[in-house]
Amino acid sequence: MTVETENLMLEILKKIQNDISSLKFDMVDLKHRVSMIERNTADIATSYAGQSLRIDRLEERLDRIERRLELSFH
Repeated sequence: MTVETENLMLEILKKIQNDISSLKFDMVDLKHRVSMIERNTADIATSYAGQSLRIDRLEERLDRIERRLELSFH
């Protein structure tokens, strides 16, 4: 191989190495962002479960009130 060819190969390899470094940085950022999305999704699911529980309790209370007042139509 000539010196010119070796230099060209080195330049190409350095560019590939820089591109890979950039991709690694981007992957770390993407992993962080996906983790945040997963955490937010879990928070939303937890909040939804809490709201459902509160609604269930309100429904039970309302049923009791209707029975006491004899307003039940069942």
